[in-house]
Amino acid sequence: MLANLAFNIIIPTLIMTKLSSEDYLGPVYSIVVALSFPIIYGAKDYLENHKANFFSALGILSVVLTGGISLLQLDPQYIAIKEAAIPACFGLATLFSVRTKYPLVKTFLFNDQILQIGKVKAALEANNTETEFEHKLANASYMVAGSFFLSSVLNYILAKVILVSEPGTVEFTEELGKMTALSFPVIALPSTIVLMAALYYLLHHIQKLTHLKAEEIFNET
Repeated sequence: MLANLAFNIIIPTLIMTKLSSEDYLGPVYSIVVALSFPIIYGAKDYLENHKANFFSALGILSVVLTGGISLLQLDPQYIAIKEAAIPACFGLATLFSVRTKYPLVKTFLFNDQILQIGKVKAALEANNTETEFEHKLANASYMVAGSFFLSSVLNYILAKVILVSEPGTVEFTEELGKMTALSFPVIALPSTIVLMAALYYLLHHIQKLTHLKAEEIFNET
């Protein structure tokens, strides 16, 4: 968590807000250097884990798009649209996946990194509550999708409010750094609260439908 915050938010923010003047890196090079940190961190994470992480890849794509739009000095509205589009796509994908055999909520919440999936499934089968659980899983999916749509709206508003200067200027680069810094408290926290509510809802019904205790549900590893 600390490494994620440092490489994806703190360091890029400090570079864009403190080193973007002509006395240091300048507006262009400060963006290049700042955006290199999340890209390098994401690549390092991939090399260490030896597997593709869809969400990390999407995060890197987001960073590259932000950098490209900034360096090409395009209208800031494109950054606002991009910031809103990515979580909105997640929300739509989550809603669409509800009607498939592989709902995305299982990736976010109902996975073996958080829960003892095998034990939960066995208990559901023993209590003949599998169908009812699928309905609860669908409701949790709607809550997760809602968190992404909330993030989309907040992303767009934040970008429109913060990015008011002309691209290519020191002021714009500093605003980009400010937007990056504010993205955590303004966007991540509300979305995380909704996700935690979805997880609580799911856990409550898992306990109710399986008769397992909390310590029997969570994955100790």
